[in-house]
Amino acid sequence: MALGKVAVVATAQTELRPLWGEAQHIDLISAVVTSVFKGSGFSIDDVDFVIDSGSDVLDGRSISNCGFLGALGAHRKEEARVEADGIWALQYGVNKIRSGASSVGLIVAYSKPSESLVENYWASQVEPFYQRPVGFSQRAAAGIQAQRYLADRGCSERDLAELAARRWADAKAHANVQIGDVPDAEAILASGESALPLTELMMARPVDGAVAMLIVDESSARRAGNNPVFITGMGSGTDCHAYADRDPLKLASLEGAAAMAARAAGWSAQQADVVELSAHSVVGEMLAMDVLGLDEGKTAINRSGGALPADPIMATGLCRAAEAVRQLREPQLYGGGAPSRAVVHGAQGVGMQNNCVMTLEV
Repeated sequence: MALGKVAVVATAQTELRPLWGEAQHIDLISAVVTSVFKGSGFSIDDVDFVIDSGSDVLDGRSISNCGFLGALGAHRKEEARVEADGIWALQYGVNKIRSGASSVGLIVAYSKPSESLVENYWASQVEPFYQRPVGFSQRAAAGIQAQRYLADRGCSERDLAELAARRWADAKAHANVQIGDVPDAEAILASGESALPLTELMMARPVDGAVAMLIVDESSARRAGNNPVFITGMGSGTDCHAYADRDPLKLASLEGAAAMAARAAGWSAQQADVVELSAHSVVGEMLAMDVLGLDEGKTAINRSGGALPADPIMATGLCRAAEAVRQLREPQLYGGGAPSRAVVHGAQGVGMQNNCVMTLEV
């Protein structure tokens, strides 16, 4: 029996800010859950299940989602927590609907890294016996990737800075991200050292925010109209936990995830009109583009700016999906054209250990 189609019919996102000082987690979640139903043709009463993505480590308390059930609209509904980037919650929700068990799902991801020590969050994911005791970290993994990448590809630090500068400029122009002055390549090179050869502004900037997505089965999508975007392929994978067992120049789990999604959709990332990538550093984004065979001259990549100027950590991949949906449904916001295919990507873990890829179509 063929699996049913699943569509995104609505998305909502808060502004992504380095500090949401006047709003708590519950406020950010309430804002997107309230907004996502407006104009969708659905209400919270139609929702069969709610899946949320967040981190107890970042939130600073165990089973933190229990405090947000009301804001999530999850009372007396099936609710699940995914302790990973929101794109994995979306994958879970899509599979629930495709199985025929449900018709309407609400996916929510949120993060407030401004209230946390983000370095400690990443340290909790490092291999604990050999690498954590010597101070290995997310920054160190990115620095190793960058050193190897520059040596292998013949690139320069300026190449990294110029890509990062383009992403900040795109975020300022197109995305719902709080940005003051946009750094140019010189400012990025001059920012403090993060992990040689990377500077601070070559790493993804943690931000606070939340995003919600309403997904439905095909019959519900057709009834509602509203220009649904269909999820036609998915793939995910996990690389070795110990960073020393991986090749810094490859993202093996991304390669496998992309191949899985391409088989389901019948087309690959190179054939997409729009691509939204997640990355923890500028070199991570370059590696992802290489793995997916992308060329910025041929494909619109991270027109939202991607994760470099705005990384809400537990929501980054779901934000990438929401941005891709917006670009497919409202191409006039980006200069016109008629894109019909998008690829979205989420990454999790130290050195982008885990990767998820989805294909979207209108």
